[in-house]
Amino acid sequence: MPLHKGPEKPDERPLSVNPFYGEANPVGGMTEAPPKHRLPDAPLPPMTAYQLVHDELMLDGNARLNLATFVTTWMEPQAGVLMAECRDKNMIDKDEYPRTAELERRCVAMLADLWNAPDPSAAVGCSTTGSSEACMLAGMALKRRWSKRNPAPGARPNLVMGVNVQVCWDKFCNFWEVEPRLVPMEGERFHLDPEAAAALCDENTIGVVGILGSTFDGSYEPIADLCAALDALQERTGLDIPVHVDAASGGMVAPFLDEDLVWDFRLPRVASINTSGHKYGLVYPGVGWALWRDKEALPEELVFRVNYLGGDMPTFALNFSRPGAQVVAQYYTFLRLGREGYRAVQQTTRDVATGIAERVEALDDFRLLTRGDELPVFAFTTAPGVESYDVFDVSRRMRESGWLLPAYTFPPNREDLSVLRVVCRNGFSADLADLFVEDLTRLLPELRRQPHPLTRDKEAATGFHH
Repeated sequence: MPLHKGPEKPDERPLSVNPFYGEANPVGGMTEAPPKHRLPDAPLPPMTAYQLVHDELMLDGNARLNLATFVTTWMEPQAGVLMAECRDKNMIDKDEYPRTAELERRCVAMLADLWNAPDPSAAVGCSTTGSSEACMLAGMALKRRWSKRNPAPGARPNLVMGVNVQVCWDKFCNFWEVEPRLVPMEGERFHLDPEAAAALCDENTIGVVGILGSTFDGSYEPIADLCAALDALQERTGLDIPVHVDAASGGMVAPFLDEDLVWDFRLPRVASINTSGHKYGLVYPGVGWALWRDKEALPEELVFRVNYLGGDMPTFALNFSRPGAQVVAQYYTFLRLGREGYRAVQQTTRDVATGIAERVEALDDFRLLTRGDELPVFAFTTAPGVESYDVFDVSRRMRESGWLLPAYTFPPNREDLSVLRVVCRNGFSADLADLFVEDLTRLLPELRRQPHPLTRDKEAATGFHH
């Protein structure tokens, strides 16, 4: 979460309030808004408080037009009703809410089956607040398994991954004192290279992370090739390095659209997998999943048991209290769609992504890096010869029409490359896609007339930071 400082100079000038906001103040009509940076002295009528907050939130961007986020921005009304009915249930209190706990258990079993666990009944897993927490848990399990191998005194554990990993892996390495060993981007390769990853491994490597769906461009990393490279490493050196697959997005796309792609527990070296239920799992924000192929992959000492809520309650999560609403919504979505429903939704989303990518490429002002044919996500940059504007100009101008189109630079060794990225999600319809391309096309004549790119400072050019 971002850190917030208090205002340097609080602005507490009285502001007028529309007298028709709702009920009168208990002590008389309300004509001034309450203070912003300290608790008000007296309570407000509920309708007045609602209207004040509602009006301020109108200045937020429209979530449905946010092409930066992978997070679900549309669900069926029935899912919303179920979530409202469960928002007061503390997910961790399994003795008090046994049916919610049972739905979580069923979701884990369904994912173990979906990801081809050798014995789905032997796989273990849990829900989390999102993939960031799930990755932390997977990393903790990898580190604990490494420590059991009796490393040399003073040895520092390391984790091998591509430089394109999501920031949660940087956090894990920082928080748990693990050395990150990063495979850089090279040329037109924008994610991990299996042989380069294997070359970074040694006796203190706790694992290698493969990404099924890179945040930067939507591409799948070659998980099977990565496992093959580590198999060869074991044959040469005896080092047995486990793989964790960060399938935050791809874990709910590939099983339905890329069934022949081998990336999951079919590969014996894959010890654990995570996904975000609130991304292509099609649930509103607040749920992720972490699964291990069997109990051996998750050291027992990391599982805590508490009884002070009643009953014996095993738990493995960084958070304790959290609502059960998102887990219930995940089970609803699994039940509602099934395999064929998920396949239809994800195929439609991929069709929209590839369709937009083709039309963007046809404009001749842009060059595609990816085409939306893996994750329903594609990245593009300005074509060679375009000198009057850059991707930051495009992002800034598209925001004027309500589109939140992220522009950012790639990490080492491709910091020279600045791109735009479009994330297509369920609810981003073909009609919205048409409007997006029309707005982008309409801007181009004005952008071409610029004398040079207007956003020289890339940090200030956009509110989006990777």
